[in-house]
Amino acid sequence: MNEELLEKLETWHEQDEYEKIVEAVQEIPAEERDYELVNHLGRALNNLERYEEAVEQFLTVAEEGADDPLWQYRIGLAYYYLEQYDKAEQAFERSDELEPGDEDTLEFLGWIRNRDEEDEHEESDEDVTGEEYEDHTLEKTADEESPAVISSIPVVHVDPPVPVSGEFWNDSELALEQYVSDPPSDGLIESVEEQLVFRLPVSYIEMMKEHNGGIPYNRFFPVTNEDSGETGYVEIEGILGIGREKRHALCGAEGSWAVIERDGYPEIGVVIAKSPSEAGVVMLDYRSFGNDGEPEVVYVDKEHRKITPLAPNFETFIQGLMRPEV
Repeated sequence: MNEELLEKLETWHEQDEYEKIVEAVQEIPAEERDYELVNHLGRALNNLERYEEAVEQFLTVAEEGADDPLWQYRIGLAYYYLEQYDKAEQAFERSDELEPGDEDTLEFLGWIRNRDEEDEHEESDEDVTGEEYEDHTLEKTADEESPAVISSIPVVHVDPPVPVSGEFWNDSELALEQYVSDPPSDGLIESVEEQLVFRLPVSYIEMMKEHNGGIPYNRFFPVTNEDSGETGYVEIEGILGIGREKRHALCGAEGSWAVIERDGYPEIGVVIAKSPSEAGVVMLDYRSFGNDGEPEVVYVDKEHRKITPLAPNFETFIQGLMRPEV
């Protein structure tokens, strides 16, 4: 294989030039592409969110990839975003067998298994009739009228990655590819604020100048039910950085306005994080002090659009993130 081409492909990947990778590999006849080239192509298609095409490419080398943890991870990622969760789980489980303990793999497995448990819970809620239905309805009504807090504790099936002492960010491959951007310039910050129509908190800007977006080791924010005293958690996938290039940036393909417009969230501020399985979002809420004021941090449930206060400001929210007690 042309070593010069492989170096170019890797450089383009590091520069997020995924279209160039696709064009370069597709110029080579399909029958002449080897395993490594197909994996470069599939990875680039994943990063362009062209997941169906990525799966097609990965499957052309399925026999060679069967015992490759990276191939299993990449096709699992494509299946996950195509919402083919059974296939994604199979691929991630195989990847974990081949390379135990990979942080990204375990993270996706945790999200899928938590989603499966939520689906089972919803099915059990639907499986009630007669007097049981009446009792169930009364209980549900009481729950809906209770204070707007997260009352359920998520089941954590895999241990979250353990940070090195003092480290906040988990710079995994997933984080670097989809979240982390170069430190923002003052011009970029001003441009993003103008596009969002909100002034970003000083503490958030200072944090992004040090590390612009990413996946923290501590991804759970505790919330207490005022009536029961039970502690639940709002879980986040990552924190959106300032920019437009990365998928998970404030003005990226999965950025604040894109998520608000697509999923119908209330236009109260800026989305800074999403929960796994798109269960909800964490937002900077500007209602109390206006678009130029200091926003509070809230959680908005996707299904019911219920707004739950989390912290009086961004800095307090960051300080409150933790690993769940399991």
